[in-house]
Amino acid sequence: MNYKEIDTPALLIDETVLNKNIKYMSNYAKEQNVKLRPHTKTHKMPHLAMEQVRNGAEGITVAKVGEAEIMAIYGLDDIFIANQIVGKQKLERIKKLAEQINISFGVDSVHHIEEIDEVFQGADKKAQVLIEIEVGEERSGIIEEVDYKLLLNSIRASKNVELKGIFSHDGHTYKAVDKDDCLDLFMTATTRTLHFANVARDMDFEVETISIGSTPPFMFGFDIPEGITEIRPGTYILMDGSQSNAIDSYAHSAASVLTTVISKPTAERVITDVGAKGLTAQSRSKGLTTTEGFGKIKEFEGVHIHGVFDEHAIIYNREFSNNVNIGDKISIIPNHICPVSNLYHKAYIVNGGEVVKEIEIAAQGKLQ
Repeated sequence: MNYKEIDTPALLIDETVLNKNIKYMSNYAKEQNVKLRPHTKTHKMPHLAMEQVRNGAEGITVAKVGEAEIMAIYGLDDIFIANQIVGKQKLERIKKLAEQINISFGVDSVHHIEEIDEVFQGADKKAQVLIEIEVGEERSGIIEEVDYKLLLNSIRASKNVELKGIFSHDGHTYKAVDKDDCLDLFMTATTRTLHFANVARDMDFEVETISIGSTPPFMFGFDIPEGITEIRPGTYILMDGSQSNAIDSYAHSAASVLTTVISKPTAERVITDVGAKGLTAQSRSKGLTTTEGFGKIKEFEGVHIHGVFDEHAIIYNREFSNNVNIGDKISIIPNHICPVSNLYHKAYIVNGGEVVKEIEIAAQGKLQ
């Protein structure tokens, strides 16, 4: 059927753009001589994760144990959870997964090691962990070298934990003021990551994996310093308004939300049937990823969502209003695709205006 026959709101993915995005990052990783481990929290779809692996990804990244479990059910067998896992319940689930697949996860505290060591007692394989290094995002991760060394010594003393490597996430590159600033932030973060890898080696640890993340530097095609072994971009596969603004092009925007015009109360106010529950109320206010409003209308240049209620999107634009009628369907490019994917049960793959496939978003809502 034609995509405009789909009931709304609905998540659409342009197949041609999707394939181009997958191939771009695969080729970039090969050219940079690093492994590609895409972050699938962007789409939460095993079908797309398998496509990424078929196109050269070494494995995948997830954010939560529940996402890892779903991906494993669908045949993904090399998974990194780029997050600190706390609590015996979650660690028991990882221990069970480790019996079937290669799985690793993040740590940044001695507390983590002590808990993991206890849960993995008697396991066939040691827990595989990567230490997170804080590189400027001001989120989780090791900051002080003294704490890092204490953490390494706790791993050395443990019986059931093995260091696989280190990882970092330069998410603050989203706030770079321009391309040059993005490069500076990227290089500073990468240099710090490599430094901590060398500290571990100086303490006689083997560091197999040195993994870095965040889409903006890779969309700019920056050269990756020698020593980095792996990259973990996520958003690149679908893109969104903020990432498109960063590279000053919407040509990579594969995802959009289809919505129906349901009301025109005034000469310039247009209401559609998707609100915060299908689009989120997210925006970005700093740097090259700055967004206008709460989403961009794909079919109309310069038209954005002015505001969102739970179930309504509000647009103020007289020219736009003159060109649409109640019942018309339009597409919105979200500001941030990752949480939007988590709001839908399925996505529609569209090619040439026709729906060619429906894909289950199997990891939707897997937050534990």
